[in-house]
Amino acid sequence: MTLRHIPDTLHYGAPKDPLRTEFDRRSGHFSMAENHYHRDYELYYLFSGERRYFIKDSVYRVQAGDLVLIDSNELHKSGDSGVPDHERIVLYFSPEYFAELPSEERDLLLAPFTQGSPLIRPNLQERLRAEELLTSLLAELHERPPGYRLRMRHMAGELLLLTARCFLRRGPVSLPEPTPVQRKVSDAVRYINAHYAEPLELDELSKRFYISRSHLSRTFKDVTGFGFAEYVNITRVREAQRLLRETDLSVTSVSELAGFDNFSHFGKMFKRLSGMSPRTYRKLGGTLSESAFDRPAAPSE
Repeated sequence: MTLRHIPDTLHYGAPKDPLRTEFDRRSGHFSMAENHYHRDYELYYLFSGERRYFIKDSVYRVQAGDLVLIDSNELHKSGDSGVPDHERIVLYFSPEYFAELPSEERDLLLAPFTQGSPLIRPNLQERLRAEELLTSLLAELHERPPGYRLRMRHMAGELLLLTARCFLRRGPVSLPEPTPVQRKVSDAVRYINAHYAEPLELDELSKRFYISRSHLSRTFKDVTGFGFAEYVNITRVREAQRLLRETDLSVTSVSELAGFDNFSHFGKMFKRLSGMSPRTYRKLGGTLSESAFDRPAAPSE
């Protein structure tokens, strides 16, 4: 079976499964509408088209044949690059998927997710092998013969190994120098990531990075896909989630340490972005099911 015989959409797995898969063939221009991060490690492969991808604090132009490796809990958002139509597959691997492996194998498979640039550009031979594995995986999912889940898990593991070996041979892609505007926005993002617990105002950052308030607001959205206030709130909620998972601090203390100066605002933002209250999140052990970060993205308006 070739890729053109695969339906336009195929999804596999529930939120708590060790392996989940999403394939989508999209026509026209498309950008993710949802803020997005999750505890799973994400492997993204672009069969055709071109995408713009904001990950952590930088923007990457992804072309057909590229692999994108996104670390656990890393903020990311894909957007339109100006080129219509694309086909992509995403594999989500839970931390538990790797926890069962011997430490040497776990470190090997996780290396591309945690070191350097998230973008890997396989050579032609590696690309053909990756597409062979992925197309076979999708064919199994589409046809569902006996044992298809077992074969899907096997091929997903083989793809991880192929990716790790590709990374070890050549490392991440050397990207072109960012434009002065992109560099300023990346600097602003890094500043927010480091100072989320402090008051953060657009006026202050515009002075710090020598760029007008209106220009910073516009270019921040253009480069990252997030509004300034939206990104600050996401960063603070992510930290609050971490504190709720990893400490016994009171919810009020968590709110303050994450940078919220108003407890009511904290509660509203947390519920809006996480899909549940801080106390419910802690009670469930920090597991998001149908939150804003895990729902399939809808087309932008």
